[in-house]
Amino acid sequence: MHLPAYDALASTFTRLHHYQHLGSIAGWDQAAMMPPKGNAARAAALAELDLLVHQTLADPALADLLARAAEEALDSQQAASLREMRRDWEQANLLPARLVQAKSLASSRCEHAWRTQRTQNDWSGFLQNFQEVVQLAREEAQCLAQGKGISGYDALLDRFESGARGAVIDVIFDDVKRWLPGLIATVREKQAAQTVLAAQGPFAIDKQRALGLELMELLGFDFSAGRLDLSTHPFCGGVPEDVRITTRYNEDDFMRSLMGIVHETGHARYEQNLPRDNLALPMGRARSMAIHESQSLSFEMQIGRNPAFLALISPLLNKHLGEQAAFDAPNLARLFTRVKPGLIRVDADELSYPAHVILRYEIERALIGGDIEASDIPALWDEKMQTYLGLDTRGNYRDGCLQDIHWPGGSFGYFPSYTLGAMYAAQYFASMRQTQTDMDARIAAGDLAPIFSWLNEHIWQQASRWETGELVQRATGEALNPQHLRRHLERRYLGA
Repeated sequence: MHLPAYDALASTFTRLHHYQHLGSIAGWDQAAMMPPKGNAARAAALAELDLLVHQTLADPALADLLARAAEEALDSQQAASLREMRRDWEQANLLPARLVQAKSLASSRCEHAWRTQRTQNDWSGFLQNFQEVVQLAREEAQCLAQGKGISGYDALLDRFESGARGAVIDVIFDDVKRWLPGLIATVREKQAAQTVLAAQGPFAIDKQRALGLELMELLGFDFSAGRLDLSTHPFCGGVPEDVRITTRYNEDDFMRSLMGIVHETGHARYEQNLPRDNLALPMGRARSMAIHESQSLSFEMQIGRNPAFLALISPLLNKHLGEQAAFDAPNLARLFTRVKPGLIRVDADELSYPAHVILRYEIERALIGGDIEASDIPALWDEKMQTYLGLDTRGNYRDGCLQDIHWPGGSFGYFPSYTLGAMYAAQYFASMRQTQTDMDARIAAGDLAPIFSWLNEHIWQQASRWETGELVQRATGEALNPQHLRRHLERRYLGA
C-alpha cells in the first residue's frame, strides 16, 4: 500500500538510525579503545553528529508529514513507529540546537577527565567540569518540563522511561525502604552461621577473559554480531548488528568481571534479538531503559545467582581458574548469594543493590531540582551511605560519588531504571515459573532455551511495539507489581 507521508518519515528515521549507528560505535571507541589525546577531536566530532541528528529530527517539515501519516491506513506496527516518531520529534523541538551541542561537548569533556580523576580520588578536579554538566542538565530539564507540563526531573526521567514520574517512584522506593533493611539484617544473621570458602587468587586476566567468553557463549551471545572489550566502567554499546560489551578485571576478585559480563550479556541479547525487519525504525528499538535493565538483571540476578546456574558453571571455573574447593557448587552458591553491603554499586549483592539505586535517585533528583548544588554531593552521599548501608565513605570519592559513569556523562534520570528493571525481571520469572515448573532442573542441566524463548517472544521481539505498561501486561498478565521482587528475594535468601 502506498503511504506517501509515512514512507517519507520512514526514510528520514532510517537516515537517523544510520547517524546514530556511527555515533554509538564512535562512543564505544571513545570509552574502550581511543588514546587519551584523541578526546578533544572525538568530542567535537560527536557533538557535531549530535547536532546533525537533532537538526534532522527537529525539522519543521516533519510536522506536516506526521499529521498526514496519522490519516493514512497504517498497520499496527507502522502506527507504533509513528507514535514513537512523534514523541521523538516533539522532544527534539523542545531543545535548542545550541544546548544539544553544548551538552554533548561538556559531557564528553567531563566523562573523559573522570576516567583519570576517579582513580586519583580527585573530587575537586572533577567538580570543575561537572558543574557545567549539571548546569546544562538543569537547562535541558527546564526546556523539556515547560513543553511537557511536568517537573524538570520528571522530564529527564521521561527520556529513559517514558511516562515515569517521580511521585510514583517515590511510592515504590519508600515501600522498598520499609522492608529492605529488615530483610538484609535477617539474611545476614542467617548467613553468619554458614561456612563459606573464599576463592583463592590471584586470577590471571587472560583466564578471566576466557571464562567470560565461554560464559557469554553459554548465555547465547552471538559473536558474529558483537564482541567483549575493556573499559573503566562496564557497559553495553554499539548497535543491534554489532553489540559491544565491556567489563573490567581485578586479579584478586574474579566475581566482579564475571557478573559484569553476565549483566552486559543480558543487555546484548536484547539488542541482538530485536526484530530485524524494523531495526531502522523507532518501533524496532528497545522499549525503555527499565526494560533494558530488566534484561541485564534477568541474566545477572534471576539466572546468574540462581544456585542451579552456579552449579552449571562450577566446572567452567575449575577449568579456567584452576580447581579449588571454593568452586564446588554448594559453596559457589553461598559465595554468589552472600549479603555484605559494600561501597560499589556494580559489585553489590542482590539485596543491597536497591539501596545503591535509591541513594543516587534521591541525590540526583535534589540536584536537578536545585535543592542542592554539585558541591553538596559528597556530604549527602556520606550521610545516605551510612543510613542505608551502614558504610563510611568520608573522603573516599573514588569508591563513593565518583564511581559511576552516569553523572559525568549527563545521564540524570537513569538510575531508577535499575530497580524498576529488577522488579520487572522478578515479575517475568514469576510468570515463567507458572508454566516452567521444572525451570531450576533445566538450568542445572544447561537447558536455558525455555527462558530465552519466553524473553524473545514477550520482550525482545516486541521491541517498542507497545508502551511499557502494555508490554508488561501482555507478557505477565499484570502491570508492574513490585511485590514480585520482595517475594523473589525472600524465597531465595530465606526459603520463604
